[in-house]
Amino acid sequence: MARQLFTAGYEGTTINTFIAALQTNNVDCVLDVRAVAFSRKPGFSKTALSRNLESANIRYVHLPDLGTPKPVREKLKSTGDYKDFFETMDAHLECEPDAIEDAYKFVNENTCCIMCFEHLAEECHRKVVANKIKIRDGNGLQIKHI
Repeated sequence: MARQLFTAGYEGTTINTFIAALQTNNVDCVLDVRAVAFSRKPGFSKTALSRNLESANIRYVHLPDLGTPKPVREKLKSTGDYKDFFETMDAHLECEPDAIEDAYKFVNENTCCIMCFEHLAEECHRKVVANKIKIRDGNGLQIKHI
């Protein structure tokens, strides 16, 4: 069976439901690709999230260089142009080969889930990050959005 890389957004969920979904899929490492690991949702800011995941035996890794830069987030909010957003994120991530390599090392050694806020992967940069890692892998890594 091919290795899998999961992605998940925590929008509309609770920390307990989020962790349960990770456990159901045997995830043992969460790669947080938010530029700023802060959330108004209880349990999802960096320190609380790290503690909650650790208590469930899931490693937490924050990779802010794989997050969406603030000007890109602001432009998407004002234009709603997802095509431009994803093209911009793809170009941005091309300039972050070390961060992609760091993420790939975790993916290569663990069952990882890339996490961000947006529930739908189609509206989140994490799908671009996952694709970059898949390309780096080159061995049939399967991406599954949970």
